[in-house]
Amino acid sequence: MNLSVNLKDVLFLDIETVPQKENWHQLSTETQALYEKKTKYQRKEEFTAEAFYDRAGIWAEFGKIVCISVGYFTADAALEKFRLTSFYGDDEYRILTDFKTLLETHFVKRSKLLCAHNGKEFDFPFIARRMIVHGIALPEKLNLFGKKPWEVPHLDTLELWKFGDYKHYTSLKLLTAILGIASPKDDIDGSEVAQVYYQEKDLERIVAYCEKDTLAVAQVLLRFNNQALLADSEIVRV
Repeated sequence: MNLSVNLKDVLFLDIETVPQKENWHQLSTETQALYEKKTKYQRKEEFTAEAFYDRAGIWAEFGKIVCISVGYFTADAALEKFRLTSFYGDDEYRILTDFKTLLETHFVKRSKLLCAHNGKEFDFPFIARRMIVHGIALPEKLNLFGKKPWEVPHLDTLELWKFGDYKHYTSLKLLTAILGIASPKDDIDGSEVAQVYYQEKDLERIVAYCEKDTLAVAQVLLRFNNQALLADSEIVRV
């Protein structure tokens, strides 16, 4: 693609989300009614709202973030490195404020970009909406009000792969498979995150999965730009 982007200006990211409550009966009657109305189109006549609640994590109004993993290229002496780190836990407010601090400390310049797979449809707006819910002022990289399309500092590997074909959707798992990149879905996938969080209470497993997705997005962008993939020795987790 010959992307005219300095990879050191890109913050790669992925988020993992779960329903705000473990089960349907923990919701207030009002919230149940709102969820039923919100999901009517997706459920059609196949599921009741209660049976559909395991998918609540995909909506910012009914879900919450339990992990944000980020990755970025850095220079370590003469060797190019890729650094991964995660913000995670039960305190969503802290996850969001720690992520905001990273953006405003190291990725505030106009040249800096955020990159995710399907990020423009999911990750970026989900983070922004949850920040607003928590009363957190949006960082500049997520505040799109008044910006023209070419001023939005976001890259989306799904959008790049579409090549203008807006009806086309390709999952990250499929994209990594056809591009010869190690699959990030070798343990769990997004549909299992809520179970791992609420029933197994294994946040570390979710973090590992989220970081694999983040790394996969970076590898995809490298392949798009006809550059060599990162070797395991070039990846640092902090």
